[in-house]
Amino acid sequence: MTDHQPGRVPYAASGLFPAGPPRRPTWREPHPVTGAAVAAGGTLAAAWLVLFGLLGRDVAGYAWWTVIAGAFAWLAAFALVRFGDRGVGTGVAIVTAGGWSIAFAVVVVRWAVSADWPMW
Repeated sequence: MTDHQPGRVPYAASGLFPAGPPRRPTWREPHPVTGAAVAAGGTLAAAWLVLFGLLGRDVAGYAWWTVIAGAFAWLAAFALVRFGDRGVGTGVAIVTAGGWSIAFAVVVVRWAVSADWPMW
């Protein structure tokens, strides 16, 4: 007794190309990252950093307030990426990193101009 019907050549898939329905279902993200969400998170983070940066009376104060505000913003970004809207969390993280870079540049420029480390 043979496995195939008369007149048909038995077919064995090589595995290179999928044959038939996929074995696993396609998973779609329930809340995909959008440009609007990233922009909203970035705008909120920029406002947050500006408000805290304005609390500083000098370069050191500005830098420390920016570091503290950025740390809280990144905690919020981590929570948003894990449990909330990933787009907003991404925007917050990107703008916070940019804000820290600006604060670092201000400190370095002041240090280069005055030859005195301004942070303490």
